[in-house]
Amino acid sequence: GEEPVGFVMLSWKPPTGPFKGRHFLWRLLIDKRYQKRGIGREALAQVIELVRADGATELLTSYSPGDGEPWPFYQKLGFEPTGEIDDGEIVLRLALPAR
Repeated sequence: GEEPVGFVMLSWKPPTGPFKGRHFLWRLLIDKRYQKRGIGREALAQVIELVRADGATELLTSYSPGDGEPWPFYQKLGFEPTGEIDDGEIVLRLALPAR
């Protein structure tokens, strides 16, 4: 509907920093009252299509490990750890093969 239930923050190929020139999902937040309804999955699917249309071959994100961490959510969608740690957060990568 028309009620906001969350938000997405996407870094679009920043010119500097550790993720220079790459698409990085900084935040995907869905209000707790609306979680487990597929909204986050649909929002991420739309982000993936958006960055793929820009020619991206990958989408990066990160998370802080601990209680309630989003790793299971990202893992189900195909993200894999890169082995990088950024400011204490585990960096994940989703490969976006060309269609």
